[in-house]
Amino acid sequence: MEMKKTFRWMMGATALAVAVAVTSCSDDDDPQPDPDNGFVVNRDDLKGEITSGEVVLEEGTYKLTGALVVKENAKLVIKPGVIVEATALPANQFAAVRYIGISRGAQIDVQGTAANPVVFTAAEKKPGAWGGLVLCGAAPINKGETAQSEVGDLAYGGTNASDNSGSIKYLRIEYSGYSYNDEKEFNGVSFFGVGSATVIENIQVHEGSDDGFEWFGGTVNAKNLVVTNYSTEFVGDDLFDWTEGWTGSGENWYGIRTNDGNRGIEADNNSNNHLATPVSNPTIKNLTLIGNGAGGENHAIKLRVGTKGMFDNVVLSNWGTGFDVEHDEGILFVGDGSLKATGVKFDNVTKLSTGKNTAGTSVDISALFTENTNATGAGAGTAKPEWAGGWTVGLD
Repeated sequence: MEMKKTFRWMMGATALAVAVAVTSCSDDDDPQPDPDNGFVVNRDDLKGEITSGEVVLEEGTYKLTGALVVKENAKLVIKPGVIVEATALPANQFAAVRYIGISRGAQIDVQGTAANPVVFTAAEKKPGAWGGLVLCGAAPINKGETAQSEVGDLAYGGTNASDNSGSIKYLRIEYSGYSYNDEKEFNGVSFFGVGSATVIENIQVHEGSDDGFEWFGGTVNAKNLVVTNYSTEFVGDDLFDWTEGWTGSGENWYGIRTNDGNRGIEADNNSNNHLATPVSNPTIKNLTLIGNGAGGENHAIKLRVGTKGMFDNVVLSNWGTGFDVEHDEGILFVGDGSLKATGVKFDNVTKLSTGKNTAGTSVDISALFTENTNATGAGAGTAKPEWAGGWTVGLD
């Protein structure tokens, strides 16, 4: 009798093992994440926290109905042609703001192509209709070893300059920049302490509010960026912005606004300590900034509170002021050559440069730049760059 019981138990265990093996094989063929991460992809209700494993968004449209946050050790993969559309947000429903956040230690992999870009957009076709994309990494910042992101309240910063938050290629972000208040606003893309192993190539922010791209420290490099702002009803802030010790590089940036928004670039180091380290010191090559010649802060490039930077092959068109430098540290950096722009073409710029020290006294900072009337900027002067063809909107 005891032998029969043992035999039945062994047969049951064998059957269970076979069932587990069949299930495992089935999971290997399934592009969705392993079921133990607890995240379920719902095309009509995309939100929540991805806490482990890999979640893949396949072709088609997904309705973003709240915050989608990828936590440490998890990964979000987005295939070519995917559209993520933020649904309309009821007034003052701050807890339900739609945005995509990549936590420190997590990754995103946007696999768009020039012929089939990934698009993050909104049901309401107006600037500020939803949040935007927030990336947080473990690269150095000068606000402290770590800090909390302005939006999303995610930790960022650290000591790993080569940190990797993933890869983003051929992504268009539309109608982003939701504002909680005057001090807390989303950008199109916010880079919080993002490291240099992260790949950022071919991204457009179209008709956003607040800034198109903003760097809060970190070492990430960014290539082929476009910002387009035309709305006269919902006017954005700066096209590009950096602060808190960003030391990466930029190549092929094209920004245009026809409204009375703010600056082409607003660049800071640290407003509380202008010499905080690491000092903001990016290298920007092949840059075109186009304004409308009007607005309250009509500067092509504003450099202040201790930022350094090297610019080369720059086209500035339709601005009241080309370069505006403020504070003693910036004036010093112009003098020692650590704040420099070479190969600059000015097109319909009223005043090429203006400088002011911390006391508010005017200072000549014309040594900042050298001119080149043949500069090509982002590739084609003020015209649409060749590399932006096929995946951007609003440039034809």
